[in-house]
Amino acid sequence: MKSYDVAECGCPLKLFERPTPQPAGTEVLLRVLAAGVCHSDLHFWEGSYDLGGGKKLKLTDRGMKLPLTMGHENVGEVVAMGPEAKGVKIGDRRLAYPWIGCGQCMVCRRGEENLCLKASFLGVHRPGGYADHLLVPHPRYLYEIGDLAPEVAAPLACSGITTYGALKKLGSVPQEQPIVIIGAGGLGLMCLSLLKKMGGKGAIVVDIDAVKREAAKKAGALAVVDGRAADAVKQIQGHCPDGVWGAVDLVGSGDTVKLGTDCLTKGGKLVVVGLFGGEITLPTAYIPMRAMNIQGSYVGTPAEMKELLDLVRRARPPALPITKRPLPEAYQCLQELKEGKLVGRAVLVPAG
Repeated sequence: MKSYDVAECGCPLKLFERPTPQPAGTEVLLRVLAAGVCHSDLHFWEGSYDLGGGKKLKLTDRGMKLPLTMGHENVGEVVAMGPEAKGVKIGDRRLAYPWIGCGQCMVCRRGEENLCLKASFLGVHRPGGYADHLLVPHPRYLYEIGDLAPEVAAPLACSGITTYGALKKLGSVPQEQPIVIIGAGGLGLMCLSLLKKMGGKGAIVVDIDAVKREAAKKAGALAVVDGRAADAVKQIQGHCPDGVWGAVDLVGSGDTVKLGTDCLTKGGKLVVVGLFGGEITLPTAYIPMRAMNIQGSYVGTPAEMKELLDLVRRARPPALPITKRPLPEAYQCLQELKEGKLVGRAVLVPAG
């Protein structure tokens, strides 16, 4: 089995050749058909999150061990199963839900494995899809994709479920009022597409990159705003005459969170998704005086994964620009993502 791993944080990925794993018990072995390159992979590759004020959260302190095979947006073909694996068969094409919990704690028992404190996420705590094979611990984490192309289905495991979960946290706002989407990268374009499929009125999309703003405009944004404009807040509010009741920040920097809170009307809600990092200073009196709601959102639950796939099957796949790249170009994709050169999603496919 070949994989491209983080052997040292911040350094080029290293090719490893190991014996192909043999599934035991409930395990299922997939031949990887598609693996999305996610912005979160940059944090895993760099080995830390920026907490602001010069502070870093090291991922090795959160259970990440090197060498690490990244890749948590995966679709594969079932090629082998352990004797206790039920519900799948050889040849099935399945999406692998990556946000695997311990299965025993309170949050896992209530169906929120993505919030488990003893997580075992694919591509983070266990080998992911930057490889030609992927071992999944149980068939319950494998979802049918129907006639979706693997490269289209794979980003749903993170980009899709993350934005779907964030939009759900806005409640009825998207159906009643336009919302604000901050960030027009892969997540932003996915969010914009899913918003339409969920019956939303539309979105004002904010990004500092003119190319990405243009991509959002072509994808159907009601308006686009340069987040670095001196009057960005005024522009955003001008496009929402009834006030900004809902905003989704897919960047998560100090500047974007501040922008999100500044543009909200009284009683509005900001859902923060992005992990860019940083810090903000916010007058605490503003929170009750403006009845402000700031909520974090981390990927999505197994139930939401099923809901999303059902939605996509009914309403067609998200209109997300997809670029297929051979597996050996994994590191090059990371570099292009870091430099802001990728529009939409790069998806790794088996070489040849």
